[in-house]
Amino acid sequence: MTHRFSLLPITIWAALLLAPLLGQAQGTVVLTGKVSGRLSSDTVAVSVRENPLEAHEQITYARLDSKGEFRLALAVQGPTRAELVYDDDVTELFVEPGNQFDVRFKSNDLAGTVRYKGRGAEANAFLAEMEAKFVENEGFQVLPDNIMFYEVPFLEFLDYRRKEELKFLETNADGLSQAFKDFVQARITYSYANDRLTFQDLREQVVATEGRLKMSPTYYDFLNDKSLIDNASASRNGLYQEFLLNYIHHLATSNGKQRTDPDFYQNCYELADKRLSGSIKPIVLGRILKESFRFGHIKQSAAMLAEYRAVDKTNQYYPLLKADFELHKDFAIGAPAPNFRLVSTTGDTTSLRQFAGKLVYLNFWRTTSGLALRDLPYAADLAKRFEGKNIVFLNVALDENEGAWKQLVISKKLPGMHVRAGGGLRSAVARSYGVQDVPTYFLLAEDGTFLNTRPKRLSSRAAVDEIKESFGKANTYSSTLEKK
Repeated sequence: MTHRFSLLPITIWAALLLAPLLGQAQGTVVLTGKVSGRLSSDTVAVSVRENPLEAHEQITYARLDSKGEFRLALAVQGPTRAELVYDDDVTELFVEPGNQFDVRFKSNDLAGTVRYKGRGAEANAFLAEMEAKFVENEGFQVLPDNIMFYEVPFLEFLDYRRKEELKFLETNADGLSQAFKDFVQARITYSYANDRLTFQDLREQVVATEGRLKMSPTYYDFLNDKSLIDNASASRNGLYQEFLLNYIHHLATSNGKQRTDPDFYQNCYELADKRLSGSIKPIVLGRILKESFRFGHIKQSAAMLAEYRAVDKTNQYYPLLKADFELHKDFAIGAPAPNFRLVSTTGDTTSLRQFAGKLVYLNFWRTTSGLALRDLPYAADLAKRFEGKNIVFLNVALDENEGAWKQLVISKKLPGMHVRAGGGLRSAVARSYGVQDVPTYFLLAEDGTFLNTRPKRLSSRAAVDEIKESFGKANTYSSTLEKK
């Protein structure tokens, strides 16, 4: 399976990466090979994610010699999905302890020219053929066209794709190990399950000209298959983990919860704790915790993390989750927003704390940013819409040129409060808010805590509704936490 690093969202990498399967002996995999043609990099690498909750995969490098040849050995805990990396190209591998095979490809076309030979070659040749037949063929993909279907033809599409994939596996099964066949079977099963489960939500997002589809009463009946939910043999399969996370989200929303509800992730955690068992349980609970660290309330996240220690009896995942919590806690919902004192266009000193008791829409921008400048008319419109309301639009310019900033703000009569941070992205305020580019927005609650670290952009039609729903929301979080 071949991808470009730059084209895949991080969430997709996390969902698809497969950690080693359970119950298998640790061993070594040896890859030798050659890169032909004009070299664009002097190394090749193989990446493996040993722990499904680890933020980054483990990467083993090998340097190319003068002939473009290499030798690479890596230890694996069992049959596992891996990735061969050259420059910015990646091709999927499946390796098992004891594998020793040769990999050859042209430097400018890893996907189209890769060839395998040796112990383990059959599985990887199969993956390359399956990629060409199903993944690269848009007719077998939900996006961009098949998402337009209504329920019945969409199910027909999914059934047909699954049938063809199973036929392909059966036809080409000779020489494949049982571990690899189980891996492919799980991929087929949970590709189908994930696409069916997420169809209604995805279609609503993509097909903007139509409302949300109303599904038939039996559409979600496939979720009643216990073997689909409780599949110990697939516990290390990334697609299975992703399916279960989507399944828990589905249960929560079916119970009337929305992602914007203060107790959404707490509800998901409780559902997963009750519905799941075995080795998959701490993995999915960990995935929910990672979501909560990013989008949930800091106090709820801390409480759930404390509860998690009893679930992770071997302490395999807790240290990783603790580190992830520490990494995100400063910008979590409910965390105090860093105070600052900056000078306005009138020369007055303005601090964030002086707006205590008000909702604050914080906009980091720069007069030389085209994207930020395009948002100015929308900023003016929002300021007018909420004039007299308990909200302040506070604009922090990360400009080196004070004169140009003042001239633009005054000549354009830009609404809201305007202050400037000398030093731009290197300024203390930019660093304290983790600003890496502009425009960057934050929505702060009346109590001075983060309410939303990724609010809708000023130009978004949904920004107005989002702001309306934010008034008093910090109190809603507080009352929800008090009930727990």
